[in-house]
Amino acid sequence: MRLILIKWFINALAIYVTSYLVKGIEFTGAAALIMAAALLGILNALIRPILIILTLPINILTLGLFTLIINGGMLWFVSLLIKGFIIQGFWPAVIGALMISIVSWIINWVIR
Repeated sequence: MRLILIKWFINALAIYVTSYLVKGIEFTGAAALIMAAALLGILNALIRPILIILTLPINILTLGLFTLIINGGMLWFVSLLIKGFIIQGFWPAVIGALMISIVSWIINWVIR
C-alpha cells in the first residue's frame, strides 16, 4: 500500500512539473491534480498494456515511437474525464506524456 501511495505522489508531482514546462497543460487545483494522477496510474496499469499489445505491429514498424502516441492518448483521455485537468490539443498531450515519463524517471532515480 505504501508503494502505491509513493507512486501516486510521484505521478502527481510529475504532472505538476509538466504543467509548468508544457504550454497547453493546466490544472485548476490540487484535487484535480491528485485525481488526474490516480486515474492516469489506473489507466496505465489496466488499459495501456492491452493497447500496447493491440498496436504491436505498428509499434514494431515505428521502433516503439507509437508508444508516445498511446501515452499521449491516455493523458488526453484523463483530461476528458477529470474536470479541472485541461489539455489543449493532441501535441501538448504527447509532449506532456513524454515529460511526465522523464520527470517520473528522474524523481524515482533521486529517491532510490
